Amino acid sequence: MTMLDIILDKRYGRKLSDEQISFFVKGVTDGTIPDYQTSSLLMAIVLNGMDEREMTTLTLEMCDSGKKNDLSYLDGIPVDKHSTGGVGDKVTPLLIPLIATFGVQTVKLSGRGLGFTGGTVDKFESVEGFNVEISQDEFPVLAKSCGMVISGQTPDLAPADKILYSLRDVTGTVDSIPLIASSIMSKKLAGGAKAIVLDVTCGSGAFMKTPEEARELSQAMIRIGNLAGRRTVAVITDMDQPLGRTCGNTIEMQEVYEVLNGSGSSDLVEVVTTLAAHLVTLAQKDIYGNMEELVAECRRRLLNGEALEKYRLLITSQGGRLSPTGSPLYREYPFDAMHVNSPANGYVTRIRADVIGKASVMLGAGRLSKGDSIDYGAGICFYAKVGDKVKRGDTLCSLCHGENAKIDDEVLFDVMNLILDAYEFADTPPEPRRAVIDVLS
Repeated sequence: MTMLDIILDKRYGRKLSDEQISFFVKGVTDGTIPDYQTSSLLMAIVLNGMDEREMTTLTLEMCDSGKKNDLSYLDGIPVDKHSTGGVGDKVTPLLIPLIATFGVQTVKLSGRGLGFTGGTVDKFESVEGFNVEISQDEFPVLAKSCGMVISGQTPDLAPADKILYSLRDVTGTVDSIPLIASSIMSKKLAGGAKAIVLDVTCGSGAFMKTPEEARELSQAMIRIGNLAGRRTVAVITDMDQPLGRTCGNTIEMQEVYEVLNGSGSSDLVEVVTTLAAHLVTLAQKDIYGNMEELVAECRRRLLNGEALEKYRLLITSQGGRLSPTGSPLYREYPFDAMHVNSPANGYVTRIRADVIGKASVMLGAGRLSKGDSIDYGAGICFYAKVGDKVKRGDTLCSLCHGENAKIDDEVLFDVMNLILDAYEFADTPPEPRRAVIDVLS
């Protein structure tokens, strides 16, 4: 068996055997296959695809390329959630304490932000003292003491995926359902969960631009999960505008605290409670047997203070500091530097999330490369979202940077103009739309 034969087989549309895929992944992991041959096969996969067996084998081989988490110390069925990314996505800080109120224990491994996609680890790290570098030995201790752990991803988890992802990013081979699905699911399987809920975002601020593309990716990941013996549910959610009312790090965590105190935006609450209900069901902690009743109960617990107590426990268990009133203390606080005002009368019909994401990076809230530092206080607060009626001169959003950070006025004006390009208006209101588009299982 040679790598050239494998490349030629996929180039001519033939199915790869399990042995060929195993040979490929092992060679990628140990470095015996050069990057140019790896890139060639990736392009052949982009052009000719993979069937269910090939995708599942690729996923399992990548999963087995490094260490795997053993979550047997958790009470009940280990569950996990993954989001395909977006703008203003502060779901995880709300979701983990919410499902904890049902007795669902969670070890959540998350990444840092890159580009306009925000990182959950960055958001938690904006809390003063919060430790996101949890060792494997500490996971059981924290899980047993409070039922929740949030940590950065370990480098020895599915290392083959890390190598392949870095190559895909620079060789024009990102846009492939088999490669996206196997990348996501290899990390989820290596993470040790027995049941997985996928938040598959679609729209301008997501990789999948349409619900149809999101369904195709969802179905591929569900098939992989089921063939690998994991119960898998995909929730397709709207990312055509930012989720919630903020975009940033500290500013999003402040919104999280507001939601837990009972004042959450409807789109954010809808996404969180839907994902929570499916996680609770997969963990076999549902006492209702009716999804509508369970979602309603999740909403009640999210907004009535039950999840808030769990959230405070999560923050303090990993070294985070709280004020005397119980709210988190932050490494950097937002300074309201500029308001962006509406240029017209009418209804907001669109807010391009990808453009907003780029604007937040310009303010300092995100990274263009992995080594970049971020301004935890930077971000955007939205006062008008899709469907809202505005008058000329009304505030659409405010631009923030950290109290101790500096940003040139020229940059602020560039960001303002970028945001004005992201907003669209009309004389008539747009059709109402739900934040949760579909659920597949």
